Amino acid sequence: MNTEARGRVMIVDGMALLFRAYYATAYGGYIRKTSTGLPTNAVYGFLQYFFDAVATFEPSHVVCCWDMGKSTFRTEKFDSYKSNRAEPPLDLIPQFDLVKEVVAELGVPNVGIPGYEADDCIGTLASCFSEESEVRILTGDHDMLQLVNDQVSVIIMKKGRSNYKVYDPATLLEEKGLTPSQVIDLKGFMGDTSDNYPGVRGIGEKTALKLLAEYRTVEGVIENLHLLPKGVRAKIEADLDMLHLSRELAEIRCDVPLACTLAECLWEVRRESASRKFKELEFGSLMYLISAAKEEEREDGIVEIELPDWQDRRSGASSIKADPFA
Repeated sequence: MNTEARGRVMIVDGMALLFRAYYATAYGGYIRKTSTGLPTNAVYGFLQYFFDAVATFEPSHVVCCWDMGKSTFRTEKFDSYKSNRAEPPLDLIPQFDLVKEVVAELGVPNVGIPGYEADDCIGTLASCFSEESEVRILTGDHDMLQLVNDQVSVIIMKKGRSNYKVYDPATLLEEKGLTPSQVIDLKGFMGDTSDNYPGVRGIGEKTALKLLAEYRTVEGVIENLHLLPKGVRAKIEADLDMLHLSRELAEIRCDVPLACTLAECLWEVRRESASRKFKELEFGSLMYLISAAKEEEREDGIVEIELPDWQDRRSGASSIKADPFA
């Protein structure tokens, strides 16, 4: 990949934003649809989250990553991986492709590779782009915390809009007592009920954190099994293979074979195509997101999109006073 232009890159976890937007609007039973009956509530909410993050963190480059089906190298390693997840709601299914169309019309690259998860694409892009640029990952998934370093921070979306927690290595250590690599080891011990892999049966977060605080790594724990309490040692010895497999499943790959240059991710709203798409989807109340954007060219030649303050927008005629995210 070519990192020919420097900047502030925001890598968006598209699946996290889309699911968050769907359930934030669908819980009351009302699903926004076009006059032809096409469900659009998740896409509508996605755009609100997306533009709020752009306004808050002011990236010069933006790219969006997506899952590409259920079958990945992780399901090949462990049949039960994510097998506990229910099928997506019927109203959400047509919006998977629709949101990518909207993102593309905005001028933002969609990245996804069959056989890998969006997480792996995010990890790969972050690893590449961070060689010369500041990278921020927008997500709601705490597994991404394993990717933080001096050049990469993770923005965790919290409840509501404009509510974020930004993690760098210092914040991660202060708040959770973990280094980035220990995020992976923690999942190795305690597993992940959401992703449906067990880790070491009988070892929860409290014990796992204590083990990592004292012995630093999975290898350090294994080397000192003879020093552990008998019950803890027996549990680890009984599930040693699953410990290693769970850690492997938890680790985000940073070597996905994808092609995306930093230059392709330059944040420049394609007003004409985006406006057409917004009109097609009957997003009249969101048109201000496009029309209010003002391009400013810096001395280094990077074009930035400046959006008006969200508080000012809420008070205007086009504000979203009934916005379920507010």
